[in-house]
Amino acid sequence: MDRVTSPATRWSWVEVNLAALRRNTSAFRRRLGRGVQMMCVIKADAYGHGAVPCAKTMHAAGASQFAVATVSEGVALREAGIEWPVLVLSEPPVDCVGTLVEHDLMPAVYTADFALALGEAAAARGRVARYHLAVDTGMTRIGVRRQDAVELRRTIDFHRGLECAGTFTHFATADTLDDWDFALQLNRFREVVAALRGAGLDTGLVHCDNTPGTVLHPECHFDMCRVGVGLYGLHPADATRPMIDLEPVMSVRGRVVRVIYPNVGDGVGYGLTYRVPKKNIQVATVPIGYADGLARELSNSMDVLVGGARCRQVGNICMDQFMFAVDVNSARAYRPSRPVEYGDVVTVIGEDGDERIGADEMASLRNTINYEVVCDFGMRLEKIYT
Repeated sequence: MDRVTSPATRWSWVEVNLAALRRNTSAFRRRLGRGVQMMCVIKADAYGHGAVPCAKTMHAAGASQFAVATVSEGVALREAGIEWPVLVLSEPPVDCVGTLVEHDLMPAVYTADFALALGEAAAARGRVARYHLAVDTGMTRIGVRRQDAVELRRTIDFHRGLECAGTFTHFATADTLDDWDFALQLNRFREVVAALRGAGLDTGLVHCDNTPGTVLHPECHFDMCRVGVGLYGLHPADATRPMIDLEPVMSVRGRVVRVIYPNVGDGVGYGLTYRVPKKNIQVATVPIGYADGLARELSNSMDVLVGGARCRQVGNICMDQFMFAVDVNSARAYRPSRPVEYGDVVTVIGEDGDERIGADEMASLRNTINYEVVCDFGMRLEKIYT
């Protein structure tokens, strides 16, 4: 573990295992029938993993389209040379229609004013803007109301600058088996698609399954599935775990930048919330803090891995650093086989020997979801691709 590559400027980093990402992508691709496309969701810098390297790896493993949350995320992909279709998963401000056209980004559309402005911007440049119609089937977040979908399409379809490339909805409870609300949303979506086609309107690619939907509800794969968090080796729900094998893609590591034997009774960190209880306790510092995604609420309650063993984090987590303690004389397994030294590798998320700390473990301690954990770590830490 000590031979791992680390950044030269700061001893803290995120490792992204592109081989695991490729295998996860292939596992989802194999679940889709012939002709069903896979749209990979790479919003929030690919959930903290790095959008551009991830997109290239996913495309090589069978992805045909990509989805982002913001126009800026889409522009960054284009500027990095990503030319595959990119969907912006919500309807952005009307002021950015020119940017959408310029960079060939497909927005979600659910209001006539935005759609017509998009069409005008495209026609002025001699182009046709592709979009996906977003339908609210019950999540009450974004989308045209299902009873208004046909009217909206009839209002905007005359415009020569517009082309409907897809029709989609998003499920609120796709991660729950035999759920009444899921069945209701699916039925409503099918009715909207049928009504659009019955009115002679082209729906483009029909898609509704997210990560749990792709695994648990193959009956509604339709023309395309939008796969997100599962690509990164994270399960969206316990129900998917026996259905598909996934490998975690992200590890978070740092190196010890200071290690001492404090006096008995010495306090550690802001507020001195931990005090050294006896002799021969080491306290080591690692340059990862809450500005790097290590939530302050984890203070004095989380473990890290050092030398293949768990060690307890102590003191309040700082903005840029945290501390952990090692009882050198302990006979228990809850310590490394030797005293900690300057430069030792410390794993916050990932594997070290036979031990592993996953995003799910940290999410449980934070009373949140694994999605948030990995997104947080992607904010500032340098990424190393393996």
